Amino acid sequence: MRRAHGDERFHRDGGGRRPSGRARVRGPGSFREELEGLRQAGLLRRMRRVEHLGPNVARVDGRPAILFASNDYLGLSRHPRVVEAAAQAVALHGASATASRLVNGTHALYAELEEALAAFKGAQAALVFATGYMANLGVVTALASSREDLVLLDRLDHASLYDACAMSPAKTTRYPHCDLPALERRLAEGPGAGRTLVVTDGVFSMDGDVAPLAELREATRAASAWLVVDDAHGTGVLGPRGRGSCAAAGLHPDVEIGTLSKALGSLGGFVVGDRALVDYLVNRARPLIFSTGLPPSAVAAALAALRAAEAEPWRRERVLALAARARAALAAAGYEVLPGKTPIVPIVVGDERLASALSEACLERGVFVPAIRTPSVPAGRARLRMTLCADHTDGQLEQALAVLCEARERLSP
Repeated sequence: MRRAHGDERFHRDGGGRRPSGRARVRGPGSFREELEGLRQAGLLRRMRRVEHLGPNVARVDGRPAILFASNDYLGLSRHPRVVEAAAQAVALHGASATASRLVNGTHALYAELEEALAAFKGAQAALVFATGYMANLGVVTALASSREDLVLLDRLDHASLYDACAMSPAKTTRYPHCDLPALERRLAEGPGAGRTLVVTDGVFSMDGDVAPLAELREATRAASAWLVVDDAHGTGVLGPRGRGSCAAAGLHPDVEIGTLSKALGSLGGFVVGDRALVDYLVNRARPLIFSTGLPPSAVAAALAALRAAEAEPWRRERVLALAARARAALAAAGYEVLPGKTPIVPIVVGDERLASALSEACLERGVFVPAIRTPSVPAGRARLRMTLCADHTDGQLEQALAVLCEARERLSP
């Protein structure tokens, strides 16, 4: 078998069953059967209608609730300067980029944002994509573009990185989560004839832990491999000046990917690195070449948010302190809380139905903490994923902790 794409949980069908080896005709009615299978397994998903009423407060499916589900870690999406910058950009440049970046979609604001991102990350150059997902697809498929290339993935890397490998002709191998010896053994087997990429999240989105980046840097250098880090959840929050998990580890990877849609409160993804890398991606990254550019409002908002994040370091301090308080209180109440030092607080309950029931019970009491189930996490490791934001008040956190503790007492076996 030439390659093994990713963890099994990303490649099961919707009902959690492996497809049989025998082909069968599946008509339109098969959707109903599969949806019923999802429902019975406690895995049926649906969109929730969220009507925002203010910072971290909304009606969720018509019910008022405090939100603990956002990736707006620094609370910048509602920052007055961010909102004003977006409004001014619409007035000056219109609501759309109107074309791909290589046609006429690279409006003037792009250059300013990319220069600011490169300076923020201490890199030669930056390149902005429509989303972080697109940035991951663009990087991996452009750099691992040959059957002679090799990509090594952490088992808990984001699904977009697995999808990027599925689109690449390179051989793909996964290693156990943050298992440096296992990775080193695989690297010792020898690289491919082309490029070898070690691709990892900086902060893992569902566990909230940080990759051993310093050790990964040493291992990749020893093997003449590339280190590619997706720091979507570390940018703006960790490290000196909020420069991210790589800066916290005191290193620059060969390629660093980030997002504008989490701590920076806007929309989009970006890549930073050497100027030659950025020029290469402009010519080879298909998601950039064939996607319409970001609307001017999103670019202006991201630029304003980046400036606000640097000017207001209290936001980083606040969100990390709130998350530490939440971890300690929930662990003391008997929950299995995964350790970490990020705004992501995973509360593992195991059973998918129990996770959904706990989430619904909290929502009934005015607190929204979403249930995360397979395939986003391994089967049997369902959880509530609580995320903190700098503009959560002490009272909101205390209310959430009280509701979570009560729900556990009422519903846990």
